[in-house]
Amino acid sequence: MAPAMNREKKNVFLLATCQATFNTGQALMLTAAPFIGLALAADKSLATLPIAIQFGATLVATMPASFLMKHIGRRRGFLIGAMLGILGSAIAAYGIWVGSFLVFCTGLAVNGMFNGFATFYRFAAADAAGPAFVSRAISYVLAGGVIAAFLGPNLARWTADSIAAAPFAGTYVALMAVYAVALIATLFVDIPSPSAEEQRHSGRPLGEIARQPAFVVAVLGGMICYGVMNLIMTSTPLALHHQQYPFSDAAFVIQWHVVGMFAPSFVTGRLIARYGVLTIMQWGAILCAACVAVNLTGNGYWQIWSALVLLGVGWNFLFVGATILLTETYRPEEKAKVQAINDFIVLGTVTLTAFSSGPIHHYFGWQALNTSVIPAIVLVAVAIVWLKRHRALTAAVAPAARD
Repeated sequence: MAPAMNREKKNVFLLATCQATFNTGQALMLTAAPFIGLALAADKSLATLPIAIQFGATLVATMPASFLMKHIGRRRGFLIGAMLGILGSAIAAYGIWVGSFLVFCTGLAVNGMFNGFATFYRFAAADAAGPAFVSRAISYVLAGGVIAAFLGPNLARWTADSIAAAPFAGTYVALMAVYAVALIATLFVDIPSPSAEEQRHSGRPLGEIARQPAFVVAVLGGMICYGVMNLIMTSTPLALHHQQYPFSDAAFVIQWHVVGMFAPSFVTGRLIARYGVLTIMQWGAILCAACVAVNLTGNGYWQIWSALVLLGVGWNFLFVGATILLTETYRPEEKAKVQAINDFIVLGTVTLTAFSSGPIHHYFGWQALNTSVIPAIVLVAVAIVWLKRHRALTAAVAPAARD
């Protein structure tokens, strides 16, 4: 028993390290890419297009990555992903050096392919953990993002002018080293290879799995929390820039937003074990609504800072909850397709919001952008309440049926 637990803890630590590198890249990109886009793009409304392209590439890569790992295993898949991350960062740095918006976007597209593999770090934790440890394993792996909260924005700030002739080129050179850490950590991950039965069989039809109420709410929760978070977060540096705040202030806000996203993960698993996954997801929706409420009161620096922290914590409660809820809906042989379709839908929403964020903010403003997410938050809150009532009703009917 002890060796098994030690193996679980080792895997969680290594996967948390990989998650930290993944989120460091995300935080760095979200801090720096809007400014790079603003400098390189002829049409300034396209400042967030590189971010959107990266999310689009992640969307395209997600399903192939999941099915590839079903056959070759998580470790080999994550190694391929880390190599793509290093390559994409090199291309992005070169694009900045030569002043090419197209080359920079190409580099972020390759980085997006790495993200298509990296999005499964949290599910890998579930694969490597025993039933009693799953919720905490997922939560602890996501807690690796706390490192990213401090490293990502600060790395962007420290390296922004390291190559005087090409601002931010050095940032992506540094990111190559960050992804190299993921490559090294992956070499030591010990996750069981897919069994022959898992590789041969696909389990129930996807339509049957998707009709489960828990599946619907899990996908909706992940989709909306990520979409709302991304729409607001992507435009935050631009909102601060328009208020004449320096880049260092934007980096500070993004840093604490990412702290809000990942620091709660140290306790989210325990909170879910104590209060239930749906209750924690409800609080996530409430905190996302609180973020919008604060942003609608004005666009001062500390208003945006506090709103982005609330948004981060709300995202954490909803996303960790949705991930754990999803693991309840599939059998081992079904996990590749269920995880793939879930992340495809979630990342499709992220891509849409990344494409929309810049133009909405450019043409309609910060207040309109925040108002636009209110229906989505209401929808996910209603869905969670519906599932809670459905489960309560099912639990009440079951004893009566046995009688």
